[in-house]
Amino acid sequence: MIKTGNPIISIYTEMTPNPETMKFVANKLLYPGKSIDFPDEASAKPSPLAMELFSFPFIRGVFIMANFITLTKTIETDWNDIIPTVKAFLKEYLEDNRPVINEDEVVVTKDTASNEVSADDSDVVKRIKELLENYVKPAVEMDGGAIQFKDYNAGTVTLMLQGSCSGCPSSMITLKAGIEGMMKRMIPEVKEVVAEAE
Repeated sequence: MIKTGNPIISIYTEMTPNPETMKFVANKLLYPGKSIDFPDEASAKPSPLAMELFSFPFIRGVFIMANFITLTKTIETDWNDIIPTVKAFLKEYLEDNRPVINEDEVVVTKDTASNEVSADDSDVVKRIKELLENYVKPAVEMDGGAIQFKDYNAGTVTLMLQGSCSGCPSSMITLKAGIEGMMKRMIPEVKEVVAEAE
């Protein structure tokens, strides 16, 4: 049956450094300029798409950003067994123009992690956020994840890992060797970079 009016959606996959996550990239913007992480089904209420993805027994995490979705699978599942099913589901879902995120249901709390500079940020926090936005964000997005600023206190920067970065075996190396090293060089006030405990 030929559908008219709706664009043809194509989905392709990209491996991430985390063996439990896979990046599903669409030729359509899903959540322009923003990202949202659903580490479990209970948190997925604002996204009809995430809720449906969690109905698959092998999905244990959904991260939506720009034109991609990073899915985290159960350890015992092989990606080769489920990629065709997930791609077909996403293609049909997006071609039907069904909702990805219900913006009204996204709860924005004061402690939400963000790399956006606000007027009440200290000079150090502004420099940390700019560094994350300009240097860190593009690299981790390519790997299907996000790293958000959470807090700065007495030389310690706390970051929140999302998408493929969350639970990734190499994320601690990225955090310590990459991000911490760069921040210490560029922002002398920074002494340590840590990940928020989940």
